[in-house]
Amino acid sequence: MDVRVRGPGPEAPILGARDLFETERTLKRPVTVEIREDPDERTRVSHDEESHLFVISQQAATSAMARELALHEFAHMHHYERDHPSHTQSMEEVIFLALAGRSVERRKLTHCYQIANHMKDIYADDVWLEVAPADKLVPFLESSLAAAVADRPRDPPAWDRLTPAADPDITAVNAAFALGLVERHDLVDDDHRIYDLAHAAAQDAPEIDVASFTRRFRTLARDPGDSEYRKALVDVTRAYATGGERAAD
Repeated sequence: MDVRVRGPGPEAPILGARDLFETERTLKRPVTVEIREDPDERTRVSHDEESHLFVISQQAATSAMARELALHEFAHMHHYERDHPSHTQSMEEVIFLALAGRSVERRKLTHCYQIANHMKDIYADDVWLEVAPADKLVPFLESSLAAAVADRPRDPPAWDRLTPAADPDITAVNAAFALGLVERHDLVDDDHRIYDLAHAAAQDAPEIDVASFTRRFRTLARDPGDSEYRKALVDVTRAYATGGERAAD
């Protein structure tokens, strides 16, 4: 893998992630990693036909999660190069298929894009968790969810992964994502604190069936075809945007 790092930050976590990733996978296209001082954007990846650009904040690059963040983004690049359905499916098409003829709040449409990103993240995590332990991932998910639950607004206004001060509905789905991920990879015991946090998030969003969304994330097909993935994304989009999750199950 051709990975080049530039900017005001350490190369070691990025290159260490590259070396780990190469034990199981590889990337055909070169990767340019830009470490930037802007603390508001933790990571961002863009692609073209020749290369990948991975932007990471200086704060993230010097954090304890730097290697894991790089592994996660390398996994996204891997799926992009191989035209994985989660990375090629048009969300605009999904919105049309799931919600044509329906009236949906703008905030819920925005949340649907975040849910699609969660599904992409599930598949990226499937890749990098094959090559590195999840000992830092679980505390990261736990602390992010705790912040989201604690900082929820009193009156919900009309990604990072788990967004503080989020609308309670999407916070509940974020909790389901965290549970689905840790259960998919058997990362926690049944009495782990993350379940208490998810329960608190569910209490704040009684219209969201956290258990059902957890199941959707946990049981995503390991190697889906295009139509199978499209159906899964259409179903979860419709369930969230129309409030039909409990009725559907």
